Amino acid sequence: MSHSIGSPNQKNYDVEAGSNRSGDDEESNNVFEIHRTKHVSVDRLRRWRQAALVLNASRRFRYTLDLKKEEEKKQTLRKIRAHAQAIRAAFLFKDSVPLENGTVPPKPRSAGEFPIDQEELASISRDHNFSSLQQYGGASLPRDLFCYLTFYINVMVFLIVVSLYQVKGLCDLLKTSLEKGIPGSDDDLLKRKNAYGSNTYPRKKPRSFWRFLWEACQDLTLIILMVAAVASLALGIKTEGIKEGWYDGGSIAFAVLLVIVVTAISDYKQSLQFQNLNEEKRNIQIEVVRGGRRVEVSIYDLVVGDVIPLNIGDQVPADGVLITGHSLSIDESSMTGESKIVRKDTKEPFLMSGCKVADGNGIMLVTSVGINTEWGLLMASISEDTGEETPLQVRLNGVATFIGIVGLTVAFLVLIVLLVRYFTGHTLNADGTPQFVSGKTKFGKAIDGAIKIVTIAVTIVVVAVPEGLPLAVTLTLAYSMRKMMADKALVRRLSACETMGSATTICSDKTGTLTLNQMTVVESCACLRKVNSNDGKPDLSPTISSLIIEGIAQNTTGNVYVPETGGDVEVTGSPTEKAILQWALKLGMNFVAARSQSSILHVFPFNSEKKRGGVAVKLPNSEVHIHWKGAAEIILASCTRYIDSDDQVAAMDDDKRMFFRKSIEEMASGSLRCVAMAYLPYELGNVPTGEEQLADWALPADDLVLLAIVGIKDPCRPGVGDAVRLCQKAGVKVRMVTGDNVQTAKAIALECGILTSDSELCEPILIEGKVFRELSDKQREDYAEKISVMGRSSPNDKLLLVQALRRRGHVVAVTGDGTNDAPALHEADIGLAMGIQGTEVAKESSDIIILDDNFASVVKVVRWGRSVYANIQKFIQFQLTVNVAALVINVVAAISSGEVPLNAVQLLWVNLIMDTLGALALATEPPTNHLMDRPPVGRREPLITNIMWRNLLIQAVYQITVLLILNFRGKSILNLEHDTTEHADKVKNTLIFNTFVLCQIFNEFNARKPDEFNIFKGITKNYLFMGIIAVTLVLQILIVEFLGKFTTTVRLNWKYWLISVVIAVISWPLAVVGKLIPVPETPFHKYITRTSAFKYCTSCPRIFRRRKARAEVSVLNHVSQ
Repeated sequence: MSHSIGSPNQKNYDVEAGSNRSGDDEESNNVFEIHRTKHVSVDRLRRWRQAALVLNASRRFRYTLDLKKEEEKKQTLRKIRAHAQAIRAAFLFKDSVPLENGTVPPKPRSAGEFPIDQEELASISRDHNFSSLQQYGGASLPRDLFCYLTFYINVMVFLIVVSLYQVKGLCDLLKTSLEKGIPGSDDDLLKRKNAYGSNTYPRKKPRSFWRFLWEACQDLTLIILMVAAVASLALGIKTEGIKEGWYDGGSIAFAVLLVIVVTAISDYKQSLQFQNLNEEKRNIQIEVVRGGRRVEVSIYDLVVGDVIPLNIGDQVPADGVLITGHSLSIDESSMTGESKIVRKDTKEPFLMSGCKVADGNGIMLVTSVGINTEWGLLMASISEDTGEETPLQVRLNGVATFIGIVGLTVAFLVLIVLLVRYFTGHTLNADGTPQFVSGKTKFGKAIDGAIKIVTIAVTIVVVAVPEGLPLAVTLTLAYSMRKMMADKALVRRLSACETMGSATTICSDKTGTLTLNQMTVVESCACLRKVNSNDGKPDLSPTISSLIIEGIAQNTTGNVYVPETGGDVEVTGSPTEKAILQWALKLGMNFVAARSQSSILHVFPFNSEKKRGGVAVKLPNSEVHIHWKGAAEIILASCTRYIDSDDQVAAMDDDKRMFFRKSIEEMASGSLRCVAMAYLPYELGNVPTGEEQLADWALPADDLVLLAIVGIKDPCRPGVGDAVRLCQKAGVKVRMVTGDNVQTAKAIALECGILTSDSELCEPILIEGKVFRELSDKQREDYAEKISVMGRSSPNDKLLLVQALRRRGHVVAVTGDGTNDAPALHEADIGLAMGIQGTEVAKESSDIIILDDNFASVVKVVRWGRSVYANIQKFIQFQLTVNVAALVINVVAAISSGEVPLNAVQLLWVNLIMDTLGALALATEPPTNHLMDRPPVGRREPLITNIMWRNLLIQAVYQITVLLILNFRGKSILNLEHDTTEHADKVKNTLIFNTFVLCQIFNEFNARKPDEFNIFKGITKNYLFMGIIAVTLVLQILIVEFLGKFTTTVRLNWKYWLISVVIAVISWPLAVVGKLIPVPETPFHKYITRTSAFKYCTSCPRIFRRRKARAEVSVLNHVSQ
């Protein structure tokens, strides 16, 4: 079954979900309609809370955003930031005062085996104490070295040496090597943790089980029932004695306690799941240098003395000082509250934990971890888990409020009817005598009768107000999030789970998402020819090889580690960097030697906007080479020369340029990523000499000499084609947005099924980012609808595409891994960051992290998103069926006879089945492939679809009809006319109660598959559902057969049990017949909104507001006159 893919504003209906229109974020008049909680205002969040009918606020709002705590958190942040800035200001003032002659800096205090203790380290990093860094680091260089650096070496080298020398003293105190880091042995790590602490901070204790128990007790209706139980208990013991008089009150009290305990256990287990998921979110993997190797460790395992490489997009994992850096800029807004990018260099070397690398790269030395950092102090002072509401949660609060109002009205009506009948003498005892006779009935007995009536009315409220309905969302989300972890998806925002079910389009990266991210250089071109390989070694002359090796070794963020004891060479870095470094190793590169033969003057880090990165290096003979590496066609466009087969620099005419361009196109059409390398000889005298001028120097990028072009193979992931086809079948359009060459993107798109034929290879289906960004807003919207592949796109192009698609009404999911992808991830309805290649900035801006960077995992997230919505609908259908049946049966019986067949204890048991147990059984159904056979769920679709209305009304009408017949004609049908009236009533009411409960148990099976005939499909795999059904059935048998004193029931013989089971079983064939009845496509609620009465009711408030406004204006005019 396939679906056409177009704008979601087109009318595209689903049998179960209704019409498929994804609305935008404009405010709705309904306070419970918040379609996107990602950027919603606090005022809107407060409004729906105030409008909700809530019986237990502490439980209902447990997993929503705590607005009070959020404000307290902001105030705490402001205080800590102000305190830290005051301390730094004091130290700056102190540093500005010159030391007196002869003043000797204090010697550092030791910390165990280390010569410097934690307090002094904190004074360096946390307080930005530059004078202490100079004292411990030895800011005064030896005179002969200073003179040599000043007169013979370039300023950049001078600054690097000063920086290294300055930090060297601190490294010696911490027993750390600048090049190799700490040894990293278990013994060494333990000593460092004992001396300086671990990189953790004390977190507030999670809520205990007793806290959940206390919150469950705060339900207003349960409190009233407990008070009624105590009063009934006292009156019963007083009138009937302790032996018989405690049953009524005791049974209600026990039932209430059972509800409280089961609710608390369910909520507590749910909270444990969230705690585990939060721990996963915080556990960031960091690359450190230990024993000369770059290894990945958990952020919790960092220790003082660690040497950490920093790249763009990384989070600074601890406090420290800069060892060396190139154009390193840090976003310190998380700590200072000011959105200001701070450049880090020898004058400003201090790095704060929790900040992000905005640009450049560098290496840092860790000086403080955990609670000894400002970030650790801040995290320990605030509560991180302040909750978050989801759109579905808010909508369900609206549904619960509406049902609750109906339930309260019904309960109040039952209360009035029963009280009037009781005090007018129309309520009869089993023997036919009135229960209350004015002037004759004792006061205590009258009060006891009134309490029983109030208890019944309150219990109806308990059943009628679905407190557990909004919490069922949290339950299914907690379950889904835990299962999604196994499917390699870490959910950072709860609402993303739901929203993913509404996604109409996925804008996916190519590299690592649709491909394996396992890159190797398979082709190369240099000297105006294809380079052949002899025994794996590229056939290039020593001259061009040395230039290529020089550029690759210095212009990289990767690393090559050669074990001293022998063994395989370890290459680290991004997949592209690793592929190029491995190719250079085949050329004969000695990484350490190549880097030592020249010194870096300035670095232009790779930029996804410019799609290239460069480095200026100084050779021993004072020559300067500027090396560039980047997108092949962009580097080629900057080249005017190349090195020919005779190792001579030759001019590049049109024919030569066309040869290189064709080489790029051939590689790209073979789905290869093309990277070019070029260099420029430069005069040392033209290099800026001042530190600030050098930092702002724009490396020359024109008139380059082309060295080589390499083609890097990155195969498509196995199964990605099936995943793309599944999305298309489900009505979700997959678009590839990549920074790679358009031809490479086209080849991969054809391979994985995003493009299906050559006829689709024209604009705008296949488009370049530059073309798209130059369009007008209106043109971009029109083009966005048709785009399947966008090549050579910048992060800003991705953002423009997301904005255009959202304006067209799409629900957009976007994948991203780079720092510059953060705006698009933030703007999208669902931001999906890559867990392996993604930067911390990208992950922070995302809603879900795809842990294996696999597109197939993205598709699994879509399925889980639809499952969340489907499970909630199943639970609503089941719960509303119980609500309608229980309310109607009790109301009709109360009005007609003054007695209700379902008493307080029985209704509490029904509430337990319907609420907590029902949610556990239905809200945790695993997703099925059937979910991907329908279009996306519209965000404005009614929660209760026409199919649900049909199903629940059929079941409710059936149950009401059968049970009311039993209530009014049960004695004659069951041949109980010859029994005593009291026993006959008890048997009849027990049969009604038993049948009602069994109907709900059998109807749970129906609720599993609202639109499928086979309700048993996959049931054997759902152990939780089967377990809950079994437990419910066993408890029902125990209640009827052995707990009659508490529930006012009698034992039933096998005939009556058979009658109950037969009546309940009929609900299965009835459901099958019901599914044959067609339903209109127009949602049921729209018929109501079209009626004149509804329009009048909804217009009344507006008319009233207009009249009030006119009246106010009239009064003001009158006063002014």
